Amino acid sequence: MKIPCFSCFSPSTTEKNNNNDYPDEEINDGSFRLFTHKQLKLATRNFHSSEKVGEGGFGSVFKGKLVDGSFVAVKVLSVEVESMRGEREFVAELATLANIKHQNLVSLKGCCVEGAYRYLVYDYMENNSLYNTFLGSEERRMRFNWEIRKDVSIGVARGLDFLHEELKPHIVHRDIKAKNILLDRNFIPKVSDFGLAKLLRDETSYISTRVAGTLGYLAPEYANSGQVSRKSDVYSFGVLLLQIVSGLAVVDAYQDIERFIVEKAWAAYQSNDLLKLVDPMLNMNFPEEEALKFLKVGLLCVQETAKLRPRMSEVVEKLTKDIDMRDVHISKPGFVADLRNIRIKQQNLNSSEESSSAGATFTSSISSSANLARYLLD
Repeated sequence: MKIPCFSCFSPSTTEKNNNNDYPDEEINDGSFRLFTHKQLKLATRNFHSSEKVGEGGFGSVFKGKLVDGSFVAVKVLSVEVESMRGEREFVAELATLANIKHQNLVSLKGCCVEGAYRYLVYDYMENNSLYNTFLGSEERRMRFNWEIRKDVSIGVARGLDFLHEELKPHIVHRDIKAKNILLDRNFIPKVSDFGLAKLLRDETSYISTRVAGTLGYLAPEYANSGQVSRKSDVYSFGVLLLQIVSGLAVVDAYQDIERFIVEKAWAAYQSNDLLKLVDPMLNMNFPEEEALKFLKVGLLCVQETAKLRPRMSEVVEKLTKDIDMRDVHISKPGFVADLRNIRIKQQNLNSSEESSSAGATFTSSISSSANLARYLLD
């Protein structure tokens, strides 16, 4: 992709455009736009709290309305300005991400690189996230009949299959969960935050992040060793699939036993009663064999031994084709029971091996290329 010039970020140009909210010389190559801070400030009503639609590991997200009447989602990146690369390289990386197109991935429309400001601009998703729209209440879950749940599950699987196997180099998402699955007006699922890791390739990173993963969705081998692979994403997808079919919380804070959805699914599987896991909000309006198949695929994905988990291409095949899974062997799932001990262990490791990046899964910021490499390839 041709990268446009960067003169719009110089102080003189900023002053020149102070009286023009949407300057004629706005840089736009047709597919990737460079926005000014003033444009995005106006679009989001000065990033008003009422326009905030989400928050992720890389920053807050606001709904914005551009001068042409179109709606966008503006992500305010949490950055460490002192360690950032030049503007040209930053935008070049983003333009590369803008070329990654798939029906089930959120589309990057452009960015803002101005002074200390770093914003990403995406297509706006009318139905917010799967977490807010589907899991917010029983009433909301009733809106999701079996066909919608099936289509959402398959769509997410296809998006991950694209990232894992079709895209070169492959991308490992690291944080697949309901909050990171967005839904457009037609409830087509879009995996979000899938490409920011591609920006982090220098010795020193410039994006601060919180814990790389979420309790309940986190693959045990990733949590224990810091070694992330595509099978780590497969595990997280398996948890999400169980959640979509059952409507259950990933972690039940009120239960002493079987707190985790994978525990509940395994108990139901062992007692040969998986169907009891299906969301009662469906009122029995679902094909039993298909629901059983989806639950078994979910359990295959969360097996404790990573090498036993299917690849995402195999997951897509199982979910979309008429495959008999009555005799499939499923081994015990693994799960991370508590992040606190892992964080304490990681803090001790960091203090004793300051120069080492091994196992740096739960740090407050990413600080070496060794850690960054784990984002991409297994």
